[in-house]
Amino acid sequence: MKLQKIVSRLQKLHPKEIDLSLDRIKTLCKKLGNPQDEIKCIQVCGTNGKGSTISFLRSILKEANIKCNIYTSPHVKSINERFVYNDKMISDDALSDLLNQIEETNNGQPLTYFEALTAAFFLGCKKYKEKLVIAEFGLLGRGDAVNILKKNLCNIVTSCSEDHLDWLPKNERTIERIIFEKTSSLLNSNIVVAKQNSNEITEYIKKNISNNDANKYFFNEDYNFVLKENNFFYYEDKYGGLKIPKPNLNGQFQLENASTAIATLRILEDIKINDKHIIDGIQKASNIARLEEIKSGKLRNLVKNNRLILDSSHNPGGAKVLNEYLQTLDCNKHVIIGMMANKDHEKYISYFKNISSITTVDIPNQPNAISGKKLKEKFKDVPNVRYQESIEQAIKSIPLNNGDLLLITGSLYLCSEVLNLN
Repeated sequence: MKLQKIVSRLQKLHPKEIDLSLDRIKTLCKKLGNPQDEIKCIQVCGTNGKGSTISFLRSILKEANIKCNIYTSPHVKSINERFVYNDKMISDDALSDLLNQIEETNNGQPLTYFEALTAAFFLGCKKYKEKLVIAEFGLLGRGDAVNILKKNLCNIVTSCSEDHLDWLPKNERTIERIIFEKTSSLLNSNIVVAKQNSNEITEYIKKNISNNDANKYFFNEDYNFVLKENNFFYYEDKYGGLKIPKPNLNGQFQLENASTAIATLRILEDIKINDKHIIDGIQKASNIARLEEIKSGKLRNLVKNNRLILDSSHNPGGAKVLNEYLQTLDCNKHVIIGMMANKDHEKYISYFKNISSITTVDIPNQPNAISGKKLKEKFKDVPNVRYQESIEQAIKSIPLNNGDLLLITGSLYLCSEVLNLN
């Protein structure tokens, strides 16, 4: 209750949920003694794959007994997920104390909720300032509150695609502008660029960071992997090759994220990891709501002997890799989808092929979500589309046969509801 109350107060400090400017958080952090200037940080940006890449980084480092402070967003089940210190998720009381300090120091000045959380994370790092920090920055990057560091260890650029276009001028809603926003302010330490959806996107990134004097590492040029038989993949860079069992995370795109994590940690030679740390860490990595198979619980029981998979993809790039995975499965596939209103719904659904049924749903408690009925209208050119008001009704309405797959996707907020209901 104490935590909920302070969160509610912080959410009222600014009329906008998002306001892409760094002035407010810089002012607040200065009052806090600029705790962000003391951290050793790997920053992760991009459109898709940030969470999975961070999961692989964290898992490898854990095998090397290197404990981390980690900042991600949004959360799935509780706000505490965003705050990991010394490899442990923060408690309600400790988070309340941090946010109270932010509230008192800010003294009623305009501040977005995300800026308050980010300042709180940096402040919390002071207690563990010798620990390695992994921090995700998202939306469009340049104006993200995490992007106030003066130095870092490395920037990772994961797969970039079209998302959050509503924050750009109408005549500049292009992949080129997105890449500019995400990469033009990267620091000049090291830049690792993951596999992109096209050579064109990679070339846009290269052009945009051409004047940045950081050490640059590109997938397919400086590191790579190939899939081998018997559930192995072979990773290679200038330090040599590694034969690695495939991770437990579903989807070949996870091999791309794993390779990016490996490349990053190998170039940071002061971070002491060895081959065994990498091999064991890749196998043990987990990532909530990313092609996550739900194996028990209330909703799981409704699908009986069939597979239930949860995936938080919500933009065309995410839909593309999600459906590449679906095409590898030899079964009937049924999909339940709920989405936020500001997404490219038609382009998202265009990647779904050979789907037995699609059911649209409302996302509860999300005023910025598109209604399931309107989403169904947007999917009118897709066969076998229906609408159900709730997640439970949607599951019960689908005629599943033995061996079928049920996928729930379209939004992290929908995934959160599913996990809480389950």
